[in-house]
Amino acid sequence: MTRRGWAWAAVAAVPVAFLAVFFAYPVGSILARGLGDGSVLDVVRRRSIGHLLWFTVWQAAASTVLTILAGLPAAWAVARVDLPGRRVLRAVLIVPFVLPTLVVGAALQATFERFGVDGSGGGLRLQGTVWAILLAHVVFNVAVVVRIVGGYWALLDPRVEEAARVLGAGRARVLREVVLPRLAPALWSAAGIVFLFCFTSFGVILTVGGAGHPTVETEIWRYATQRTDFTTAAALALLQLVTVVALVLVVHRLERAAGAVVARRPVPARPVRSSRQAAAVAASLAPALLLVVVPLGVLVERSLAVGGGHGWGNYRALGRSTGSGLFVSPLTAVGNSLAYAAAATVLAVAVGGLASAVVVHAGRRSGRARPGPHGPARHLGGDARLRHPPRPRRAAARPPVVPADRARRPGPRRHPVRRPLAGARPARRRRPPA
Repeated sequence: MTRRGWAWAAVAAVPVAFLAVFFAYPVGSILARGLGDGSVLDVVRRRSIGHLLWFTVWQAAASTVLTILAGLPAAWAVARVDLPGRRVLRAVLIVPFVLPTLVVGAALQATFERFGVDGSGGGLRLQGTVWAILLAHVVFNVAVVVRIVGGYWALLDPRVEEAARVLGAGRARVLREVVLPRLAPALWSAAGIVFLFCFTSFGVILTVGGAGHPTVETEIWRYATQRTDFTTAAALALLQLVTVVALVLVVHRLERAAGAVVARRPVPARPVRSSRQAAAVAASLAPALLLVVVPLGVLVERSLAVGGGHGWGNYRALGRSTGSGLFVSPLTAVGNSLAYAAAATVLAVAVGGLASAVVVHAGRRSGRARPGPHGPARHLGGDARLRHPPRPRRAAARPPVVPADRARRPGPRRHPVRRPLAGARPARRRRPPA
């Protein structure tokens, strides 16, 4: 191995060692504990674990369906309609997804209390029910559908749908037989991601669902921290790992089976041209915006509530440690969170950058079938089409277009008469053989 090869091996050793220590070793420990002494089979045979797995699966499936139904109209509006402030709209829809799940759960709790559906007054009660869990999952994951399906929808040519309408198909039939089949890859991708988030949900279940609706994720935490039953916790973690891997493989297979032809660049969005279309856009955006804006607005309003009115007293109290329920002041806790986030970002960028460099270098070596050009062209990447661009094909020569009045009419073909040159001897005729 050359000196350059040893250098690349040293670079690859850093991400490999990091993954081995912080990923492979924990997963291997879970497999060893879960498979040891048949603990997985013992855990699966328990009736309580069977009910736990069933509730985890069906609530994740129901949350996925509701999230698709709420996010699909908004994805159409964002992808196909030229709305004023479309970037701001996308940013607003993605806010709950980037917030911690405990914050989203606290926002929903405040919303239930504000509208009187927390069961305190003896009326309708959503807090601590399955409906609260489903609603929280929709609020948290609607941005996934809007981003994935909306981005894919913008690459589809709308002329196919217009042609179907011209041929007599109604809106429902166009949606069922034209739009949804073409959106199938994006729908499967979004559904798989949302199902994974709902299947492994932790903070939403604890804050909104309560102890009466446990899932696999919350039971792993309870068995490991409160009951100190690490064998059962490891067995549940192994079941969850197998389910997640199987789901990823199935979704990937469905995405490949439902492949569609899309444009290389997003199709330009069209402006709103009529009041009917404006009403349709508003109706499409209303469910997603209400699910996102109302809980966040109630949370902001509750943060400003002081006594019988509103003020900045709660924000002034962030610098005091007394009465906050923390060992330090809230501002100190915020500073610690920012410091940990910055350190984690630096570590992730460093390890991920080294891993990316190794992957790109390996791709260049595997794709180097013949020596590339010298100079800057050899740094274009591992794609052979960049290093050796194909020669442009020559267009076939077309006959010139002659006006009809100048075109010659077809007539008898005349053969040119060959005349002998001056001073040349006449050619002798050969005599036929006797």
